[in-house]
Amino acid sequence: MANEPCTTTGRRAVMPGVLAVLAATTLAGCGGYSNKSLFPGDISSVYIEMFDNRTFRRGIEYTLSDAIAKRIESDTPYKVVSDRDRTDSVIDGQLVVVTESILTLERETGQALEKEVVLTATVNWKNLKTGRMMMNNQSVTAAASYSEFLRQDFTYASSLAANKLAQKIVEVMQDNW
Repeated sequence: MANEPCTTTGRRAVMPGVLAVLAATTLAGCGGYSNKSLFPGDISSVYIEMFDNRTFRRGIEYTLSDAIAKRIESDTPYKVVSDRDRTDSVIDGQLVVVTESILTLERETGQALEKEVVLTATVNWKNLKTGRMMMNNQSVTAAASYSEFLRQDFTYASSLAANKLAQKIVEVMQDNW
């Protein structure tokens, strides 16, 4: 058996089948890609209403509304407009939860080493051309941590959390595939 001549007839018979399988998988893999925008194409402008704040922590709604406007301008094809009468869509919402919790305690003194701020908002996005709700009371949450030992405070962390929340809101604005 070891001295028998090597034949390639078995390989030649298998080769067309392997090529057919490779071609089929290559062509089938191309079906999931698209050059289409991730965002709805029937909208070109967005008006952002000031978010209501249903919590006892004041001022975060301004930071959040500003962060949403900046995210929409930088991450979407939409233009943020200041006149509600000249827009295709409106985003509004409510800041419904602002919590602060301790993540890590110093063992000997019991002092907080690291804290976390969590923000939750409900968001509405309405297409004014069609009257369709693009988002209807969509709940979105984001968090950020901070440490007083690093001279960070609640205001710093709430600003970070508001920016993360704005990023998540813009991600929710994307069309489903």
